[in-house]
Amino acid sequence: MVVKDVMARNPVHVAPEMTLIDAKALMSKKNISKLPVVDRNGRLAGILTKNDLAKAAPSDATTLDMYEIGYLLSKLTVEKIMTKKVVTVSESEVVEEAARIMVDNQIGCLPVIKDGILVGIVTESDLFHLFTNMFGARHKGVRAIISARDKPGQIALIAEKIASLGGNIVSLVTHESGEAGIRRFTIKITDVALEQIKSILANCDFTVDDIRVV
Repeated sequence: MVVKDVMARNPVHVAPEMTLIDAKALMSKKNISKLPVVDRNGRLAGILTKNDLAKAAPSDATTLDMYEIGYLLSKLTVEKIMTKKVVTVSESEVVEEAARIMVDNQIGCLPVIKDGILVGIVTESDLFHLFTNMFGARHKGVRAIISARDKPGQIALIAEKIASLGGNIVSLVTHESGEAGIRRFTIKITDVALEQIKSILANCDFTVDDIRVV
């Protein structure tokens, strides 16, 4: 799966000249916390977040009155406080790489650029939705976490046994175990009973770390 499959297209964005007051109102109205900033040519100029707005707010220790604060904020524009060095991604990038970039840079979103133009945005929320689907969270069934030798044919072995019972694998995710030569995988199965899956696994060279109906 690539970024264009999960990103929000034509995201809400603002111009650098917009005031912070208007940007904050837009965030509240659209229930969003990140606003790409786009120049007149449609190119990304920066990004504005709620954290940026919080940093720009006057300190509680200020001696200014509400009128003075309001006046100053009305003159402050997005381009004055936005983040200008923005980490971006292309729409053809794979989603796991996008997720890695977000984790490594400790950021909550990635504007998506095509030929220099903003075409979308991918956020933590988009990845959470993908994560939910990958693990088959919306399907009722048997979920098992299994440790097995990291060698060819392990998944095929259990898949064949599940199929023989009429079970359907709706999700299968593999991940490293932290132990040399051992790989873990999380599997979600429908149309088969918990005890049947336990029986299958008991006759295989696997270690069952967790199994339950969810």
